[in-house]
Amino acid sequence: MTGTLFLCATPIGNLNDMTPRVVDTLREADIIAAEDTRNSIKLLNYFEIRTPMTSYHEYNKVEKADQIISWMQTGKNIALITDAGTPAISDPGEVLVKKCLEAGIPVTSLPGCCACITALTLSGLSTRRFCFEGFLPTDKKEKKFVLEELQKETRTIILYEAPHHLKRTLSELYGILGERHITLCRELTKRFETVFPTTLNGAIKFYEENEPKGEYVLVIEGLDRNRVEKDRRKEWEKLSVNEHMKFYEDQGIDHKEAMKKVAADRGVSKRDIYQALL
Repeated sequence: MTGTLFLCATPIGNLNDMTPRVVDTLREADIIAAEDTRNSIKLLNYFEIRTPMTSYHEYNKVEKADQIISWMQTGKNIALITDAGTPAISDPGEVLVKKCLEAGIPVTSLPGCCACITALTLSGLSTRRFCFEGFLPTDKKEKKFVLEELQKETRTIILYEAPHHLKRTLSELYGILGERHITLCRELTKRFETVFPTTLNGAIKFYEENEPKGEYVLVIEGLDRNRVEKDRRKEWEKLSVNEHMKFYEDQGIDHKEAMKKVAADRGVSKRDIYQALL
């Protein structure tokens, strides 16, 4: 029988957020795979957990995953923890999970803290639809591509950012997205937790006079869907109805179906399109 991989969520600040189930699992596991053993030892000592640790991080995530899988294939149970929060979320744990599933090794997740969800619930912005981008890429071309994608995003956007990059990131977001509502969540669940609802321009001005401190989660409103729809309609209305019909019919779409599409694009009824063509 193979062992199991346990994804164990750890506190993002307040140690009282550790669940009893995670504590028990960490005590009973054969090995704990930790992102930074020096950081995790403080957590384990606090809960008097004596399970041996091994390091599993961004720079050894592929070769170490193979080694961890070989241990589980001999029946060992492995508990995976990150420095803070839920493993595999913006974390090298996703590689290990994928490899375990490919190898037929059971994986289970023990729910707990997750900074992006905590920030979203505090933001005051729409929680019904959201997208999580994590940290923006460091490569300039890749970052530009991601930001241009986010420009058209209608869902609430969640990003992570370090304090020394915050000012630059806010300027880049403002340059691409324009003015948007944003909530900056800092030091979540810790003593100096701050939730700061403002606008992108307001945040830029604030941090011109105040130095960013602590880890940030940025929650940004998505593009207004009604505005997107209006902008689309304006573009289509630059064409005459006949030109609009030709656009679809040139793609091999029959006359009846083209009329439906034109009506939908313009936000009118099919009968209106029929009358316009007459």
